[in-house]
Amino acid sequence: MIVTTNFEKTYQNFLEEVQQNLDNIGVKRNSKIAVGLSGGVDSSSTLAILKELGYDVFGITMKIWNEKYSELFGNYNSKIHGCFGPEEYEDIKDAQIICHQLKTPFYCIDLTKEYEEIILNYFKEEYLNGKTPNPCVMCNWKMKFEYLLSKAIESNLYFDYFATGHYVKRTIFKGTHTLAKANYLKKDQTYYLSFLNSKHIEKAVFPLGFVENKEFTRQIAMKYNLHVFNKPDSQNFISTRYIEIFKSQKIKDGLIVDKFGNILGKHKGIHLYTVGQRKGIGVSHSKPLYVLSINSENNTIIVGDKEDLYQRKFIAQNVNWIVKQTQNIYAKIRYTHEEAKCKVKEIDENNVEVEFEEKQMAITPGQVVAFYHNDILLGGAIIKKVLLD
Repeated sequence: MIVTTNFEKTYQNFLEEVQQNLDNIGVKRNSKIAVGLSGGVDSSSTLAILKELGYDVFGITMKIWNEKYSELFGNYNSKIHGCFGPEEYEDIKDAQIICHQLKTPFYCIDLTKEYEEIILNYFKEEYLNGKTPNPCVMCNWKMKFEYLLSKAIESNLYFDYFATGHYVKRTIFKGTHTLAKANYLKKDQTYYLSFLNSKHIEKAVFPLGFVENKEFTRQIAMKYNLHVFNKPDSQNFISTRYIEIFKSQKIKDGLIVDKFGNILGKHKGIHLYTVGQRKGIGVSHSKPLYVLSINSENNTIIVGDKEDLYQRKFIAQNVNWIVKQTQNIYAKIRYTHEEAKCKVKEIDENNVEVEFEEKQMAITPGQVVAFYHNDILLGGAIIKKVLLD
C-alpha cells in the first residue's frame, strides 16, 4: 500500500468534512477528547485524525481479559485477535505504542470484573435460556460508553468528548442527538450502537463515519507511520470461541423434534444451537433441516423446513428509543440482515410489537433489533418472542 498524492488531496477534503461536522454538532475546537483505543487500525486512525485537526487528545483502553479463563481457551493464534481473549496484552501494547508515536498520553482502565458480571454472565444466561444474545451491542453500551468513561472520570481523567473508531455519523434528528449510517455502508455500525441514548451520543465523536472504504482508513494509518496499518480486523469471541466459556457449566442433553413433536434425535446442549441454523444439527433427514425454535423449559430443539423460518411478527422488549417514532420505520433483526419496512405498535413502556410488511427469515429471540428512519438510527430492542402466523 502506498500513500499517494491523490490520497493527500482526498485526505484534506475528508478532514474538512469531519471538521465541518464537528462544528455543526457543537464540538468546540479547543475540546479535550478521550479516544477509545482497541489496538486496531480504526481506533488508531481516529486518534491520528483528531490530533491532526488540533484537538487535545489522549488514548484510553479497557482491559477485560481475565487470566483465569486461560485454561478454557488454551492455545491461540495471535494473528486472529478477538475482542475477548488472551492476546489482549498484544492489543494493549499496540495501543500504547500508537500513543507514543503520536505523542499523546495513554491510560488503561481495568474492567475485568465488570466485563464478567455484565457481558459474560448475560451471554451465558441467554444461551442457556435458549436465546441467541448479541454481547457486542451490550459491550458497546455498557462497557465502552458507561463503565469505561465513569472509571476514567473516577481516575481524575478530564475530557469533553469520547471518540471511537466506529463507522457511524453523529446527527440531529427531530431536535435530538442520534446517529446516521456511515458513508461506507458495508462497514456501517449503527446497529451495534442502538442501545446508546442521546446523552451518550451528544458527547461522542466518530470521524470514520465519513471515510468511503476501509482501504482509506488504512492509508490514514500509513500516513502517520502507525505500525497497525495492515493489522487484521479483530473478531468477536462469539464467532470463534464462545463454546469455550461453557466448559465449566453442567449441560444437559435433550431431544431434537420436528414441529409436530416427532422425535428425530438428541442434542448435547441448547447453547450449541441458534434459530436458522442448518449445519451441525446432528440429525439425518431426507431434506435439509433448520432450527425453528429452542424451548429451554423442556430442553428441546425444534427443527423443520426452511419455509417455516419465515415469519412476520414478533414482540421486542427492553425498548431503547433514541428518537421515538412508530411510523415510516425499517427494522434490522441482525447485523448482517437487510433492514425491512415494518409497523411498530407500543404495548407498554418496555415492549413493542413489530410487524414486517414481508416475512423475514430466522427472527431470533435474544438478538437485537435496530430501528431506522431512512439512514437515521431511532433505537433498538431485544427480540423476545416470535408471533406465528
